[in-house]
Amino acid sequence: MAGGLAEVLGEVLVAADGEEVAVSALAARGVSLVGLYFGCSLGGPCAQLGASLAAFYGRFKGEAAAAAAGGAQRLEIVFVSAEQEQQQWQEAVRAMPWLALPFADKHRKLKLWNKYRVSNIPSLIFIDASTGKVVCRNGLLVIRDDPEGLEFPWGPKPFSEVVAGPLLRNNGQSLDSNVLEGCHVGVYFSAHWCPPCRSLTRVLVESYRKIKEAGQKFEILFVSADRSEDSFKQYFSEMPWLAVPYTDEARRSRLNRLYGIQGIPTLIVLDSKGDVITRQGRVEVLNDVECREFPWHPKPVLELTDSNAVQLNEGPCLVLFVDSEDDGESEAAKQLIQPIAEKIIAKYKAKEEEAPLLFFVAGEDDMTDSLRDYTNLPEAAPLLTILDMSARAKYVMDVEEITPEIVEAFVSDFLADKLKPEPI
Repeated sequence: MAGGLAEVLGEVLVAADGEEVAVSALAARGVSLVGLYFGCSLGGPCAQLGASLAAFYGRFKGEAAAAAAGGAQRLEIVFVSAEQEQQQWQEAVRAMPWLALPFADKHRKLKLWNKYRVSNIPSLIFIDASTGKVVCRNGLLVIRDDPEGLEFPWGPKPFSEVVAGPLLRNNGQSLDSNVLEGCHVGVYFSAHWCPPCRSLTRVLVESYRKIKEAGQKFEILFVSADRSEDSFKQYFSEMPWLAVPYTDEARRSRLNRLYGIQGIPTLIVLDSKGDVITRQGRVEVLNDVECREFPWHPKPVLELTDSNAVQLNEGPCLVLFVDSEDDGESEAAKQLIQPIAEKIIAKYKAKEEEAPLLFFVAGEDDMTDSLRDYTNLPEAAPLLTILDMSARAKYVMDVEEITPEIVEAFVSDFLADKLKPEPI
């Protein structure tokens, strides 16, 4: 176990009393699942989670103590702090019954935020202790829905199993979830109180109509995050597709857990077998209003646009800036990067992990100019960069000619932590 977990967490963690705990020692305790708790010591949501998480964690510690010699702890929590000051970090750790990533290991902390695509705090992600692979992305819902830990270890289930049950149309008609069999499905997490959601819904209604008129077997399933049933009904009345009944909170929560939803609107597009094609359905719908590229299989290299620029905040991104508004120039740049992108994506897919980089080509437009200004990049082109917004870091390769060899070496050095970051 230690090998896989040590790659994720390092060799040593810190206990509440300040003592170091070897990651390898977790195996002796029988730990099979690790919860990565991304948070801080400040009030609000993190404080609320801390109390409920302590009670939840205590049940597993008590279970191991009760079993004594033959017992296993099964679950360990590791605090990945957002604290900027060591004193605040120390005070937070002293008040916690679990372990913590050392404060000094700031580089590993940033790598964990990027690896697991953490976009807000508090966040709790369960990983397999033997492999480091994600078991459940939305541990907050686990604590709420299964406070006794009866469903441990909360591994993913097939979409067909999680969604099973009656679904609704906005005219009140009830249909069994088996109507989704053999269809591509867009699982749409949205709410009426969310302005970006309402904007996307208007576009999505047209996309849905075009795809259906083209003869495609496609259905959308609305999973509401509305705050009342009246709001749900008002919002759903605008939608021509299906919905999970608002009253079925357990099923709505299980779908959120299944896909690790951290924000709305989110559109997850599934193939006819229920496997994920893309988690970026929102971006795809906005970029492809004619739905010519449905069902939107991911592209190794994207052209940076206003609608997909939000992905720059999801983790490190390689961005090749080119000195032309001409489509031919951008296309040539994409072709240059694509073999490297495909190799990286395939390597991590084989390990059942998300690729550690997204790949973009940026032409000349107002959005690109704004990005250059925000990140304080030179006006040179071509300009090869890796931008890590969460770490507020950039890596720049300013050479006269960009070749595949230069790109591959740049990416390899970044993944091997050989590049020195510049601040954004």
